[in-house]
Amino acid sequence: QVQLVESGGGLVQAGGSLRLSCVVSGRTFSSYTMGWFRQAPGKEREFVSVISWTGGRTYYRDSVKGRFTISRDNAKNTVSLQMNNLKPEDTAVYYCAADWHKRFGVVAREYDAWGQGTQVTVSS
Repeated sequence: QVQLVESGGGLVQAGGSLRLSCVVSGRTFSSYTMGWFRQAPGKEREFVSVISWTGGRTYYRDSVKGRFTISRDNAKNTVSLQMNNLKPEDTAVYYCAADWHKRFGVVAREYDAWGQGTQVTVSS
């Protein structure tokens, strides 16, 4: 069974940075598309970023382009999200997700496994 465990969330002032990490169990991590989503209170879960299984292709939602960077280390079964110049509207629970069908999706239903989430709070 694949398990995903996020870490790195916390409280930061606007303009600050955080780095989220997600460690994935399983020997076939290198074949998974990996995504990051977030969910703010009272809102639906929304796509943040996705990275292909090779790491050679990435995509971001418009509001985080130029501020967030997704990366992966297949040797460590880890996907990361570097978040710079954080804004109060980035406040949410952040989830990593794995897709073993290689769809490179931007919608939650295209992912097969999820982590438990990590809270990111950005104060103004």
